[in-house]
Amino acid sequence: MSELFERFCSFANLYDAYRKARKGKRGKASVAGFEYNQEQELIKLQDELSSGTWRPGKYTNFYVHEPKKRLISAAPFRDRVAHHALCNILEPDWERRFIYDTYANRKNKGTHRAILRANEFSKKYAYVLQCDIEQFFPSIDHAILRDMIAAHLDDEGLMNVVDLILQSGILAQTEQYQMKWFEGDDLFYAFRPRGLPIGNLTSQFWGNVYLCAFDHFIKRELRAEGYARYVDDFLLFSDDKQVLHEWKGKIAARQAKLRLTLHEPQIFPVNTGIPFLGFRIYPTHRRLKKKRGIAFQRRFRHLYGQWIAREIDRVRLDASALAWCAHASWGDTYGLRRAVLSQHVL
Repeated sequence: MSELFERFCSFANLYDAYRKARKGKRGKASVAGFEYNQEQELIKLQDELSSGTWRPGKYTNFYVHEPKKRLISAAPFRDRVAHHALCNILEPDWERRFIYDTYANRKNKGTHRAILRANEFSKKYAYVLQCDIEQFFPSIDHAILRDMIAAHLDDEGLMNVVDLILQSGILAQTEQYQMKWFEGDDLFYAFRPRGLPIGNLTSQFWGNVYLCAFDHFIKRELRAEGYARYVDDFLLFSDDKQVLHEWKGKIAARQAKLRLTLHEPQIFPVNTGIPFLGFRIYPTHRRLKKKRGIAFQRRFRHLYGQWIAREIDRVRLDASALAWCAHASWGDTYGLRRAVLSQHVL
């Protein structure tokens, strides 16, 4: 057993992973059941991982509809502990490879920092190329991803765990994927394992791994100084519209090597407003997208009705209002927040 694999299987690493996995979810039955016998559960998981007998359990699938309809696949809680333990080992090494301007699922980054960065670039450049990747998580090719991980991980035991997690998610996004054909494809490609379950911590991390070389292509080969990416949404800025048109073609060709396609990339002046991560970003200010405000009003109206009927407590109602206000405050939304919350007597 290698030193790296021993660190992965160590009780200290698994306990740290368990604390991360339970954060914000301690009220759920599966988490509470694990917590009730946490020492025994962690020792059992440690034995399975170290002996190579651990196998992922079945996913629980459900849909969310905000901001768009997506299939979420939730792994059993003990598997989520294993996912966190694996990321504890792999992420620090990959963090050194990620560029500065990728913001999803990274410490000291996140949605709001991505919005601020896009706002900063909108003040420096005249035009923006807005891109998003079609069916990103369902399209991720396992063979390509595995090669990327293996290139920087010389450990058979950890690669076996990576393989088990990849294999467990093959069917999770099958129904969400619409077959895309690329130059040189034959029927074999229709059956290539692909797709990462939305909901896994490993999927979020591996999404960044999958696009890491692409990010470096943007920075090193295209030499785009104004660039920001959050998962599969990314922006490129320039003062020359023709340069952005040239970049668009090169980006599409590069994405094809990853068996990915872009969804209607657009080029437009920054002063018309850039729709990005639920906001519309202008050089001088930021606005929350109208549909996001409407969606919150609908959710809050439902929660308010539950509170009036004494089905939930005041703490949950307040938490929902405070969380939305904290998010919306990253835009110029004082009037909107006051108008929305003043509709209800609290």
